[in-house]
Amino acid sequence: MLLIGLAIIFYLGMAYCFLNEWLYFFLADKDMTAEQRSISYVILLIGTTFWPIVVPIAYLEFLKFHKKHRELFELIRNETNPTISDVYDK
Repeated sequence: MLLIGLAIIFYLGMAYCFLNEWLYFFLADKDMTAEQRSISYVILLIGTTFWPIVVPIAYLEFLKFHKKHRELFELIRNETNPTISDVYDK
């Protein structure tokens, strides 16, 4: 019983954290129309409710993006400051 209670508290705590962060990003976007904003709220509620599924999928997409553009990230971290065209000329 204690384990179930802790799991529920953890789930609700993380949902609250994700809701706060995602709501901040939605409210910061001033270019959305009223229709886009209402659809965004629905997506926000779905994403917050199903965060145990949404967050790992988003993280996998982030890793795939990072792997695809690894050379560009290395270029940004490189101290010698070569140009971006050096990466794409290879």
